[in-house]
Parts: sequence; C-alpha cells; structure tokens
Amino acid sequence: MATPPGFRPLHFKYAIDHDKHVFMEKPVATDAHGVRQVLETAKVASQKKLNVVVGLQRRYQYSYLNILKQVRRGLIGKITSGQVRWNSSGVWVKERQPNQTEMNYQMRNWYYFNWLCGDHIVEQHIHNIDVANWFINEYPISAQGMGGREVRKGKDHGEIFDHHFVEFIYPGGAVISSQCRHQKNTMKRVDEVFQGTKGSLEMGKGEITDLEGRSQYKYPSKLGEDPNPYQVEHNLLFDSIRERKVISDAENGAMSTLTAILGRMATYTGKKLTFDQVMKSKQKLVPENMNWDSTPPTLPDSNGYYEIPTPGKTKFI
Repeated sequence: MATPPGFRPLHFKYAIDHDKHVFMEKPVATDAHGVRQVLETAKVASQKKLNVVVGLQRRYQYSYLNILKQVRRGLIGKITSGQVRWNSSGVWVKERQPNQTEMNYQMRNWYYFNWLCGDHIVEQHIHNIDVANWFINEYPISAQGMGGREVRKGKDHGEIFDHHFVEFIYPGGAVISSQCRHQKNTMKRVDEVFQGTKGSLEMGKGEITDLEGRSQYKYPSKLGEDPNPYQVEHNLLFDSIRERKVISDAENGAMSTLTAILGRMATYTGKKLTFDQVMKSKQKLVPENMNWDSTPPTLPDSNGYYEIPTPGKTKFI
C-alpha cells in the first residue's frame, strides 16, 4: 500500500477483510479517525494471524537495531531528552494543467493537502518521531509547538506548513524536541540524538559517548555496507509468510502516526494538547466514497489560494 496516506485505513481494512498479508507505507492515516480505524483492523489482523509490516524502515535497519541494544543494556542510562529532525528542501510540485479537475490536481499534488498527506510532520517526520518512541519505549502524553509558512506559500503549495517545531513530553519525564522543515538553501539534517543519565547517542554517527564526551561505543559498519532496510523489511515479511509466523507492526504504526498528528495539531492550534485528547479527536479529514468525480474536502478561494491553519485561531476538533 503506497497510495496517498489518507486512503490507508480503507485499503488496510479491505486487505485484512480479504485475508491478505500487508505491507503498508507510513503514515497509516492522516487523522485520528483513521488511526482508530487502523487500530480496529489491526485487532482483526492479529486474530487472523496475518502479517502486517509498516514502512518505518529504521526498525529494520541494522545500525538502529544494534545501537538500540546498547541503549537497552544501559550504556547511556535513562533517556531524559533528545532532538529528532527532518530538515530538507522539500518535495515535488506538479503544475496545474488546463481543464484539470480539482480532484485530479489534488491527487497529483497529494503531499500538499492534509486529507491526503497529513502535512510533512506526519508524512515524513514520522520516521524520526517513531525512533524517539521506540528508543524511549513510550508514547508521549502531551505536546506543544509552533510552525507556519515562511517561504513555501504559493498557490501550488496547498495548505500545509513549511516548518514545525514540537516539544513532546513522555510519561517517564523525557522531553523530545522535534523539528522538520521544507525550506530550500537551509541546513539539511535528518537524524536523531538522545541524551541520557550516563551519556549521549548520535544516530547519524552511530556513536555513544559518556557525559565527558568520551566515545563508549561506535557502530562497526560503514555507511552503505549494511543491507538496504527498505529491502530487509520486505525480506522479513516474505520469510514470515513462508514460515507461517506473524509480524504485527500495525498498532505501533498507528500510535506513531497519532504522535505525529498530535504534533501537527499542536502547531496548527498553538495549544498544548494531550495524546488522549487527540486520540479522541472528532476531526475527520477524509470523506467516504470518494471517486474521481468527487469534490475534494479542501477547495481554493477565488484567487486560487487554500485556507492555511493559523495558530491561535485554528480550533482543535
């Protein structure tokens, strides 16, 4: 399943209802309603003993798995804070064509519409947010943040922000600073860094240091030597099917998707929100029974611009 994420809950349910093993890309939904649908379908998949792999490929990447073992054996102590980033120049734009319907245009530019994409904090930055959840072994209890559109604000940029900064608070007290940016000619960094009571970890370097900065562990392989994690996740899925085993990624995929949605809702509203609040959100971005002749839920104004979320004005639903 690699179509726009807004359709993922519907496609996932269809596949599981028809007894199919599943690979589905992240995120698994674009709103809390979709997350709840995925969680319900995940229960059915578990009952049917169907494999579900979600494309959060860092969980299948040898370097991450190796470093996680060092964290689990206490090399950096208890994680107290961290910084996770997906800062890049952004993605493609497909120009509007003559006589193109609004639905066709939005489907071709699905990344810029929340009902289809969820904003780049959900569609892309979920990778780094998921790593924080994974290494801390918790999901956050609350978040607050800020974001907006500074440079990417044309008619062809839909309704999403070009930057988000979020503080996630975890049950054990850890504070994770999350930042993602789509702005050209700025610092690019996609990485996770964590600080603990005994030391620090920088995933980009594959290195753990103590509180004085002395190296305590270095991942032995060089970049490019390990198997491609995008292939590994499929290899393990196929092996699990053949060996009649079960991989169950759907629940975590849904919970990390909701974590990213929590971040988006915090930046859009400018409010501090809890994980439980967002899980119960009544917002439903994706209409039912969509087809190529449907009217999208988001439409441009008379000048061709889409309504942009405004912190302090946008309401939590």
